[in-house]
Amino acid sequence: MLMTQIAPMPLDRRRFLAATSAFAGLAASGCTTASSGPPAPRALVYGQLVKDPDGVLDLPQGFSYRVVSRLGDAMDDGGTVPDRADGMGCFQLPDGRIALVRNHELKPNHDAGGVLPSGFARGRDGKVLPGGTTTLVLYPDTLEVEHQYRSLAGTIRNCAGGTTPWGSWLTCEEAKLGGDTEPGHGWVFEVPAAHRGLVDPVPLKAMGRFNHEAAVIDPVSGHAYLTEDREDGLIYRFIPNEKGNLAAGGRLQALTGIADTRNWGGNVTMKVGEPIRVGWVDLDDVEAPRDDLRLRGAAKGAALFARGEGIHMGPDSSGRSEAYFCCTSGGAAGYGQVFRLIPGPDGDRLELFYESTDRRDFFYGDNLTVAANGHLVVCEDSYDAVVDNHIRGITPEGAAYPIARLTMQTELAGACFSPDGRTLFVNAYSPSITFAITGPWLA
Repeated sequence: MLMTQIAPMPLDRRRFLAATSAFAGLAASGCTTASSGPPAPRALVYGQLVKDPDGVLDLPQGFSYRVVSRLGDAMDDGGTVPDRADGMGCFQLPDGRIALVRNHELKPNHDAGGVLPSGFARGRDGKVLPGGTTTLVLYPDTLEVEHQYRSLAGTIRNCAGGTTPWGSWLTCEEAKLGGDTEPGHGWVFEVPAAHRGLVDPVPLKAMGRFNHEAAVIDPVSGHAYLTEDREDGLIYRFIPNEKGNLAAGGRLQALTGIADTRNWGGNVTMKVGEPIRVGWVDLDDVEAPRDDLRLRGAAKGAALFARGEGIHMGPDSSGRSEAYFCCTSGGAAGYGQVFRLIPGPDGDRLELFYESTDRRDFFYGDNLTVAANGHLVVCEDSYDAVVDNHIRGITPEGAAYPIARLTMQTELAGACFSPDGRTLFVNAYSPSITFAITGPWLA
């Protein structure tokens, strides 16, 4: 592989949040217009993509990648790396090393990568269910893997999740209830990044049972925000009884203030750059054995979203938290939306930040994070007969551009940056590969 040596660069997520706040103010005053779709090909922030001689991952000039883990690699616990690598979080450990906690979206009939000694649940064959997480511990200077092991087992379809301010990964089961998922799936589990070996698999039941996708913690309030991968899904807020202790229970709510955000069928209810006031409604019976939590929420006035996916939260220049999340099939064209949620003491606001009008610019956004230069970084997850998935950037002005193109016939997932912002880690879903991408992320 071609490798590029780059000096250390500080990560400043506030630059993106501050820039988008300023841009929203200009748009509201009529000084500019948010762009999406057609202008995107002209926003080549890093330049044209260069074909990878190994035929795996095309990147702009000056960027390079290395494979840090792949399907079948031997792990410390005697197992091998399982397939279907999905959402992932990156952590700085107390001793300076880097930990990656990686989801595996495995169903009961999939290979676990070895015999699992314990876990949350067992299948009909008596074996521990194969889903869960693996943890990789890397040397920060070389990105070599020091340790690699199973950290959660006995779950199914661990799709996305999110990091917590206290150093753990929230892994979410994307489980449509019924059949093999009964009686106990569709939960969020917490995996401390520094834990060695399998964690005690405790479902955070107060956070709801539904087709989970991703979760994030507001570092200011301690509230959790969760997405749901359904075409009539909701956006949830969890208010814990104890800040920083999700297992202590809390109150689950759904976002209200607009009936439908999807902009389907000519019913355009959300316009790019025009925030609206939103509120929250309490939900009951959140363990939802009939898989009807979203339906009961909608009956109470909760807003509908088209397949909520990855979510990322951070502070703006004033220290106020803002979240960005993808809706995979939202928008008038059905190619995807990115929303911005701004909690505030005088009420919360929701803004349609980006909506794709051309699948060549942005198609089916999934996991997302923020780059060191302040741009959104989004993984595509399309399902065409011939898959052509990219990592897309979105500028603070709302223009999409290509960062990488995966030539494998699978999706990209789990994009997350190293603590210093120098390296983007990302997964190829199947066969599982975890890449480390370095380059001029501040450019």
